[in-house]
Amino acid sequence: MFDLMPFARREKNLFDALSTALNDDFWGSAGRTLSQCKTDVLDRGDHFLVQAELPGFKKEDISIDINGDYLTLRAQHSEEKKEEKDNYVCRERSYGGFSRSFDVSGVKVDEITASYENGVLELKMPKRGEAKPDTRKIEIR
Repeated sequence: MFDLMPFARREKNLFDALSTALNDDFWGSAGRTLSQCKTDVLDRGDHFLVQAELPGFKKEDISIDINGDYLTLRAQHSEEKKEEKDNYVCRERSYGGFSRSFDVSGVKVDEITASYENGVLELKMPKRGEAKPDTRKIEIR
């Protein structure tokens, strides 16, 4: 049941503590949670449905990789370099990326399908069949 619980959010870096402290002192904590990839995992009986909010990302910015029993979802924004100087008072739109990983040991990885529409990525992950114990009768001698 808990196979698809996300176990890692790799969106932190060395400067997060300083950045968070400075931003909270000036702007409050309003913008902090906006950069996280919010994910829902639904159990649909024969498959899991993972829905990840990725607003502002293009389909080309998203990659889904499977390595062993782990599925890793990555999204990366790239900043367009401009020659002109902009005078930002506040800049909350960030450029960078994040990564989320899921344990897919209970999933048929070769049958996973993905779709992306209106900023929401959906992954349909068919479950592996439950291994039924081999039953037999043991004769007593």
